[in-house]
Amino acid sequence: MPLEDVDPVPADPAAPQVEAHLPPGVSRGPETLRAFRQVLGNTLVANVTSSYLWFALTFWAYLETRSVMATAIIGGGYMLFTAVLGTWFGTLVDRHRKKQVMVVSSTVTLVAYGLAGGLWLLLGEDRLADWGSAWFWLFTAVVLVGGVVESLRNIALSTTVTLLVPEDGRDKANGLVGTVQGVAFMITSVFSGLSVGLLGMGWTLAVAIALTGLSLAHLAPVVIPELVPDTEAGGARFDVRGAVAAIRAVPGLVALILFSTFNNLVGGVYMALMDPYGLELFSVEAWGLVLGVTGLGFVVGGGLVARFGLGRNPVRTLLLVNLGVALIGLTFTLREWAWLYVLGIFAFMAIIPAAESAEQTILQRVVPFRTQGRVFGLAQSVEVAASPVSAFLIGPIAEFALIPYMETDRGRDTWRWLVGDGDARGIALVFMLAGAIMGVTVLVALASAPYRRLSRAYAAAPPQQLEAQPGA
Repeated sequence: MPLEDVDPVPADPAAPQVEAHLPPGVSRGPETLRAFRQVLGNTLVANVTSSYLWFALTFWAYLETRSVMATAIIGGGYMLFTAVLGTWFGTLVDRHRKKQVMVVSSTVTLVAYGLAGGLWLLLGEDRLADWGSAWFWLFTAVVLVGGVVESLRNIALSTTVTLLVPEDGRDKANGLVGTVQGVAFMITSVFSGLSVGLLGMGWTLAVAIALTGLSLAHLAPVVIPELVPDTEAGGARFDVRGAVAAIRAVPGLVALILFSTFNNLVGGVYMALMDPYGLELFSVEAWGLVLGVTGLGFVVGGGLVARFGLGRNPVRTLLLVNLGVALIGLTFTLREWAWLYVLGIFAFMAIIPAAESAEQTILQRVVPFRTQGRVFGLAQSVEVAASPVSAFLIGPIAEFALIPYMETDRGRDTWRWLVGDGDARGIALVFMLAGAIMGVTVLVALASAPYRRLSRAYAAAPPQQLEAQPGA
């Protein structure tokens, strides 16, 4: 099968539609698009807050401990809790109004960051900075809770796109979501590095608490037009069975989620080692600025998707983007050159919005709205679960095996032809191996039957009817 777009299959006009979720008299158009833009603006404030503190925590932890394993455990723990709670979060989204879910998320985050601030005041930095003590991990866990709950908002936002944006504009709306996330990443990566370097972690916590309160206050007047969801339709409180049934009902969707899961397994390597590699090349202040500049890639990539969409077949787009990620992994640490690493990160961030938008657009079209929260949540759980596995594994392997090996004469002589010389060649070798594995996986997926089945299912899916019928 060539790589061209799969020919679309005409939608069946008699196919059953989901029940109404918009109030009577409200249809997806200017009114709902205005509500979507307000939600998107609030998401920007919330993402800035969450990313700001999480980046700061990672930078601070590495600078205080100089341990790759510590940052791997922190990043892996974040992904692990996100994975474990994803399906429950998705069920909550299906069973409650989207604004209610977002308010609860922001409130929990505010409480968690407040508790972290209290620990800082009570114990002081010296006690909290000892990563061998229980206080370090308690402090980290409290900040982690505040960040993990943010994923509840993100699931709600994905379903809000389906609710408020017309069918033919969802890929571009998902591009706007990517742009907002890119702006948040760019802003917070710059200010997190500067904040830790110039103000310290204590004042960074204070800023995060203030921003979280601002986000919650901004959300209060926002109105999302939505009927109260049918509680029974929302399934059990932890409805894995309903999510699995919805996924299996779409040909090829299981394979897509498994593909994303495997890629996240490889991506855990990047999560564990990207900051330590960057902090070997730059000071913490400079590294924050580098992430801010390269974060423009998110804005550029999201803007391109918002302007041009994803093409006729987002499934194909998703796979080709992941092939690009693999090529970046193979090349951006070939030599210990700061400019090469910065260019690679920029390219990576520029193409990621297309991948994320493609998966969101596929699920928003082929999965009924009433089960989308659970499907997004289960997909998040399964896909994200792979990252902590590799992060927990690669941290100790890199710190106690590969990095010491590459610091020996034998290691340098054996691999100098491939990775050159420098202080972080062990990390570079891990990046390249991960990129090679991902590239092979994408090529296999492009030649597979599930890829063709899901492409046809996407083309054949009828538009979702969410508006209430006259007289309802």
